[in-house]
Amino acid sequence: MSEPASISSGIAERYATAIFEICKDEKSLDKLATNIADLGAAIDESAELRELISSPILSRTEQKSAIAAIADKMGLEAVMKNGLGVMADKRRLFVLPQLVSQLREMIADDKGEVTAEVASAKALTKAQSDKIAKTLKASVGKDVNIKATVDESLIGGLVVKVGSKMIDTSIKSRLNSLQNAMKEVG
Repeated sequence: MSEPASISSGIAERYATAIFEICKDEKSLDKLATNIADLGAAIDESAELRELISSPILSRTEQKSAIAAIADKMGLEAVMKNGLGVMADKRRLFVLPQLVSQLREMIADDKGEVTAEVASAKALTKAQSDKIAKTLKASVGKDVNIKATVDESLIGGLVVKVGSKMIDTSIKSRLNSLQNAMKEVG
C-alpha cells in the first residue's frame, strides 16, 4: 500500500471506529448499515459528491454545510451526520470512500460475516453465487457475502478473494503458468 493510501486508511479507520462504537452502544447498527449502503451508492453514482469530498477549493464551512444538506436529504443517522460534520471541519472528507469500506467491514465482522470478491468471465447466476457462498462458508466458517464482478480476460474459471487469501482457477492464470513452464524448458 502506498504511503498516502495508508495514511487515508488510518484516518478513515479512526472515524469508522468512533462511529461504529457509538452506533453499537445505541444498538443502531442496522440503521448504520443502511446509511453506509446508501452513502456508498451515492459516492459511486455521483461525480458531484466525489468532487465535493475531494475539493481543495471549497472552504471547511462550505463542505460542512453541503455534506450536512446531503446527510439530511439522505436521512442519515445523527451519529453519521455528526461524524461527517467533524470530518468536514478537519478537512478529512476525502477519506469518505475508505470510511464507507471500513464501516462495511466492521458491521460484517460484528454480524459474523465476511465478503468474498469473485471475478468470473461471465456473470454468475444466483444458483452459482449461492453455491460459491455455501462452499466458502464451509471453508471460512462465517456467512459469506459475494461481491461478483465480470472480467472477460479470465476466459473461464474464477478468481476468489476472501480477506488475504486468493484462489485463482481461471484459464488465464493456467495459460500463463503453462507459458512460464514452456519458457523454462526452451
